[in-house]
Amino acid sequence: MDKLTYEKALKDKGYKFIAGCDEAGRGPLAGPVVVASCIMPLDDLIIGIDDSKKLSEKKREELYKEIIEKAISYKIAIINEKVIDEINILNATKKGMEEAINGLNIKPDYALIDAVKGLNLICDYNPLIKGDSLSYSIGCASILAKVTRDKLMQDYAKIYPEYAFEKHKGYGTKIHIEALKKYGKCEIHRETFIKNFVN
Repeated sequence: MDKLTYEKALKDKGYKFIAGCDEAGRGPLAGPVVVASCIMPLDDLIIGIDDSKKLSEKKREELYKEIIEKAISYKIAIINEKVIDEINILNATKKGMEEAINGLNIKPDYALIDAVKGLNLICDYNPLIKGDSLSYSIGCASILAKVTRDKLMQDYAKIYPEYAFEKHKGYGTKIHIEALKKYGKCEIHRETFIKNFVN
């Protein structure tokens, strides 16, 4: 399927500024959920855009730079672990999506979003299942979110070296769970996610 199918259909209806939006970090035991939104030019496409999880770290970082350079507008929202514990991960993701889309410095006419419904946005939107694989705009947003979050977790790894965040980015890998059991939690762990691993 053409990754511009949804964008082209919206353009044909007269929509000019179409935002893509996606998150990174819904599943980890530690760190924030990061949401990115971007309005991309559709007449000057970046080659290689895909669901960020399918790309190598090196490729994601190269594409990230190109997306930032070419974006008509982009916004990244970071919702920390305290808020995730307070309002739950789905509501934290929604909060991030609302901040990222409503905070764009060019008002979008329409937004294509990866799978999440029930948002309070300044424009109409379409929640697409597996949207980061189906839509160019969502794919660009997924790369912005993933690269931003990975960099944050690498920075946290320097503060909390015993957890090896640079390796697993806070996800519940064997090495992470073993570190949790050995050292207990740190400041950036999500209390509601780790209760099965720490006393």
